[in-house]
Amino acid sequence: MGIVNVTPDSFYDGGKYFDPKAAVDHALQLVAEGADLLDIGGESTRPYATPVPLAEELRRVIPVVAEVASEVDVPISIDTYKAQVAREAIAAGAEVVNDITALRGDPEMLAVVAESGAGVCLMHMQGTPQTMQDAPFYEDVLREVRDFLACVRDRTVAAGVSADRIALDPGIGFGKRLEHNLALLRGMETFHQLGCPLLVGPSRKRFIGELAGDMQADRLPGTIATVLSLAMKGVQIIRVHDVGAVRQALRVFAALGWSLNEDL
Repeated sequence: MGIVNVTPDSFYDGGKYFDPKAAVDHALQLVAEGADLLDIGGESTRPYATPVPLAEELRRVIPVVAEVASEVDVPISIDTYKAQVAREAIAAGAEVVNDITALRGDPEMLAVVAESGAGVCLMHMQGTPQTMQDAPFYEDVLREVRDFLACVRDRTVAAGVSADRIALDPGIGFGKRLEHNLALLRGMETFHQLGCPLLVGPSRKRFIGELAGDMQADRLPGTIATVLSLAMKGVQIIRVHDVGAVRQALRVFAALGWSLNEDL
């Protein structure tokens, strides 16, 4: 899954693709590099990010979704927790809703997904982007995140969304300290018990800088190491900024005899 941030303030590439043409060109480049899915978003969800008004988010993403949908054959995901953004993005060509609030941030979102036939990704987050890194706490992070994802999966199915339209995301970096992120990444196999495809977004995140001992370090090598681990653990969808580099690493890793998820 290639990331297209139509934002001025995302933690890694904020501002680079804020211009609609730049965003469309970037999306096309990600597809050329081997992206199987594009995730387009107009609101940064980095820690302490400022929420974006509905009208502004619509202005940012809908023209980009429409133009990209007319140019590529790969599915488009809209990264939003707002029902109106999801509704208009689906009308413009998006096929998946990637919601960091697991359809709990907007009371209309569950109905939008159920009625549209779109796929959906449900993510775990402790708190909100404005509060999630203040004091994350878990007694058993693997169990608590797994139980949460099982609960929101069941709620979504009960609303009329078939289980085969649902992917689940443990939310690396969303309300987690380093030790929580590592526990989730090391124990990723446990989430296969939930019976839905897994989506994980490790790309260039803070935990890589923490492990490197240098918060300003280039985090691409650490991202690739994490991606290879996730692939070996059977994760079906991996959300990244650097599609070409990750695709090359996966191909070489597979050629060397390692067994990877066949969907990657």
